[in-house]
Amino acid sequence: MLIGGLGTPELIIILIVVLLLFGGKKIPELMKAMGQGVKSFKDGVNGIGDAVDKSVNADDKSDKPTTDTDKH
Repeated sequence: MLIGGLGTPELIIILIVVLLLFGGKKIPELMKAMGQGVKSFKDGVNGIGDAVDKSVNADDKSDKPTTDTDKH
């Protein structure tokens, strides 16, 4: 198994080091915080995309020439 140049022995060593540094009780809390951070980042990216879409749509509507039928 090869993930980004890391094989199985390297991943096992990394997991052991993480367990030694943080302990079994802290790891779920760290993963929960990381998940919340990723979710917040995705929400922010989607919010920016929505704002850009609204801005583009507003610009498209303002650039549209008005006709007599649009005024009624």
